[in-house]
Amino acid sequence: MSIKKAAVVALVAALGVTTLAACGSEDAREAAGKSDAPAPKNVTLVTHDSFAASKEVLADFTKQTGFTVKVLKAGDAGEAVNKEILTKGSPQGDVFFGVDNTLLSRALDNGIFVPYEAKGLDRVPEAYRLDKEHRVTPVDSGDICVNYDKKYFADKKLAPPVTFDDLAKPAYKDLLVVENPERSSPGLGFLLGTAAKYGDEGWQDYWKKLKANGVKTVDSWELAYNQEFSGSAGGKQAKGDRPLVVSYASSPPVEVLYGEPQPKVAPTGVSTGTCFRQTEFAGLLNGAKNPEGGKALIDFLISKKFQEDMPLQMFVNPVAKDAALPELFTKHGVVVDKPETMAPDKIAANRDAWIQQWSSLVVK
Repeated sequence: MSIKKAAVVALVAALGVTTLAACGSEDAREAAGKSDAPAPKNVTLVTHDSFAASKEVLADFTKQTGFTVKVLKAGDAGEAVNKEILTKGSPQGDVFFGVDNTLLSRALDNGIFVPYEAKGLDRVPEAYRLDKEHRVTPVDSGDICVNYDKKYFADKKLAPPVTFDDLAKPAYKDLLVVENPERSSPGLGFLLGTAAKYGDEGWQDYWKKLKANGVKTVDSWELAYNQEFSGSAGGKQAKGDRPLVVSYASSPPVEVLYGEPQPKVAPTGVSTGTCFRQTEFAGLLNGAKNPEGGKALIDFLISKKFQEDMPLQMFVNPVAKDAALPELFTKHGVVVDKPETMAPDKIAANRDAWIQQWSSLVVK
């Protein structure tokens, strides 16, 4: 974040899933003595369920390159990455988009990407370029944060929580719903945020406090935000009763854009002291059938045109320095000045053990 991100699938019109019949690469055709076969005209983007892009923007890519983008959605980000690991060397598509900094080391260690330095990468700040071998290219960023239902707290005459510490206070008992970090990238980001805040040992004590304070866990962002959370449009329809949810700093603009009637003020707010910075990447898949089309698509993902389309499609922030945010973001979005962060090598060294420990503490 999808926003991630990561993550507004029930609120935006997502592109349909399209599979692509196998087409050999130029090298493969030559090796097989079939170099006269036509070059593939489609490039397949494997991604998470929350991917969305304007038809006009994807049509512009086709006009520029001659390649038509086929989108294959493969579940939540964690699930999608795991599928590519299982099919390494014989991938489902040409480019994967949606692996974030919480899962990056898993993807890189398993060799699902091949290096490619995207054209225009100099427009992306160094802080986002976490892989010096260019196996992945940063595409967007966002902050995973607790969101709150403004009406609930106004009606109760209760100040909404601001920090991680606040969430464990008795005033907020039985109000928070979170996602399982084993299955959900926002859930994992929130867990890492608590580990960054409280340290290698302190985070476990913190989660014990959250459990004692009635935290509820579900498997996905879609369930948490659109079923359990009382502040979202979907949650209202589902009669959700949790006014606190782990979501994104960019979720309030979503509620404004898709509100009927459209509200002048976002009905949800962000607890800015509960945030973890997430960056999403795209990479050329090892064994891609159309590597040239894949490279062109990665270039396009960091182009000004695509970067400026993303905020109102996936509700994430562009990483390109020349991409401007839409007014909806600047008016209703939240700027998180000091999100929690964690080095990728620390995430890699601890992620799986922390998830197991979290499960033992919270689920079992």
